[in-house]
Amino acid sequence: MYKRQLLTSGDFMSAGGDAGEVLGAARAAGVRRVVLLSSQGVGTGRHPATLEDPVVRSDLEWTVLRPGGFSSNAFAWAETVRAQRAVFAPFGDVALPVIDPADIAGVAAAVLRAAGHLGKTYVLTGPALISPRQQASAIGDALGEPVRFVEQSRAEARAQMLRFMPEPVVESTLSILGTPEPAEQQVSPHVEQILGRPARGFADWAVRNSVAFK
Repeated sequence: MYKRQLLTSGDFMSAGGDAGEVLGAARAAGVRRVVLLSSQGVGTGRHPATLEDPVVRSDLEWTVLRPGGFSSNAFAWAETVRAQRAVFAPFGDVALPVIDPADIAGVAAAVLRAAGHLGKTYVLTGPALISPRQQASAIGDALGEPVRFVEQSRAEARAQMLRFMPEPVVESTLSILGTPEPAEQQVSPHVEQILGRPARGFADWAVRNSVAFK
């Protein structure tokens, strides 16, 4: 039995990509089990279930992963940290339990191999809430040098994000970052339950990726 992880991009969605067609091609190729990387925003109503619905309705064995914000989104600050030792971001003191992508990969691999996760949906978060201001401080600690936090307005952040993200994704992202729902600030136990260890915190991610900010 073939097993596959299903990942899509904002470009795929904005171009009218059809997940049903992708699943049909996978089925024709002999795939019988799929793990979909979705988004926590589907569960909170921020994002449509355009990708999840075809998977759940299919005759494939499926598991859906709904991660929150990625720790690796901080790579967007790498250039200004290298040049100015500064992070520019909105909503400096709004905290979310961002997740290390390595933990998402670990969970995806685990649920793909084991039968006990079929037909289930998991919310994936980090182990604790952390704000952008605190993330800047953690990057500074990883570098051994102070990193300033400079708060952007929503409009400034929106203009910057529109350079590389579709407008609907920008708007929903800013809403999550600025006015998160209670569920979006809740730490999920699923990473620890599946991997048998606590989720990695942002400080750990910053240390492992500090070379990007030097």
